[in-house]
Amino acid sequence: MPGRQPTGTRLPIIAALFSLTLVLSATALAISHNADPAAAPPLRALAGEHGLYIGTAVQSGPLESDPRYAGLVAAEFNMITPSWEMKFEPLVPRQGSYHFAAVDAIVAYAEQHDLAVRGHTLVWHQQMPEWFAEGDFTREESIAVLRDYITTVVGRYRGRVFAWDVVNEALEDDGSLRETIWLERIGPEYIELAFRFAHEADPGALLFYNDFSAEGLNPKSNAVYELVRGLQAKGVPIHGVGLQMHIGLTNSPAPYEVEANMARLGELGLQVHITEMDVHLTEAAGSLDRRLERQAEMYRQMLSICLESDACTAFGMWGFTDAESWLQEQISPDEQPLIFDRDYQPKPAYDALSETLRTHID
Repeated sequence: MPGRQPTGTRLPIIAALFSLTLVLSATALAISHNADPAAAPPLRALAGEHGLYIGTAVQSGPLESDPRYAGLVAAEFNMITPSWEMKFEPLVPRQGSYHFAAVDAIVAYAEQHDLAVRGHTLVWHQQMPEWFAEGDFTREESIAVLRDYITTVVGRYRGRVFAWDVVNEALEDDGSLRETIWLERIGPEYIELAFRFAHEADPGALLFYNDFSAEGLNPKSNAVYELVRGLQAKGVPIHGVGLQMHIGLTNSPAPYEVEANMARLGELGLQVHITEMDVHLTEAAGSLDRRLERQAEMYRQMLSICLESDACTAFGMWGFTDAESWLQEQISPDEQPLIFDRDYQPKPAYDALSETLRTHID
């Protein structure tokens, strides 16, 4: 999962967000290729007909400063996920000092535009504040930190955030538990405790385990299955699994494996969310046009699988415009993994999602 944090000022954004309110509708119409009355409805309208959340990760910086960005978020999606603002380090840079302004503004923006909010993420091995990472904490003290953090954050947004990625990326590719500060200081029980604390703070929220490279059938996805089944057996409140879906033209799971994985999770009574999909291009051969066509087909395949699965209730991407993709730093500045280009124009991947939603028969 991407952990890049934008540079530049984070605050204040509340006033700026609300100052955009009066122009958002006009902006969305002006920039959207759907401004033509004969064109297809926006993705959020099409997804709504299937009872599906379709979403994007958002960053507070462009949401504040770029009307095109803010307009497309409101026009095209019915669910958003804060990219970095809800993580431990930016929320609690100093022990006992919570910085909520950026998250408050994103949640207010979502409520203003009828967007559901996925909380991301409560427990992760990255973006750990220095005071905790380098501090000398006993097991009991570490559990107290975990409880306070989850209780404070989830409790603040009780009834306003419909789902949380409670534990993120706790497993290695071979299925073993990842060596993290949480595991070292608390032990494997940190996972169970995190879910219990989150449920206590908001009994109405859906609670997810979220991970990457566990979309198909492999040792990691098998370990995810066993982990969540084991939590259920203990009576731990867990409601779903998030499949991140960071894939590329040269490394993507077989569609039939994704179908089978969703099916077995659904048989446990769990929901499945595709949480962070993007499809990188630069490591593949061929013309750009051909690679964009192949990218579009991957988006089409995964959305189709989600629509066919009774368990899959949300299809989320890690951003929507190539202008803000984390993969420009992670892989290449030429990376183009999302459904709108750097000029906020729809790509073949957008058209593939739109067509799939329009033609799929439930």
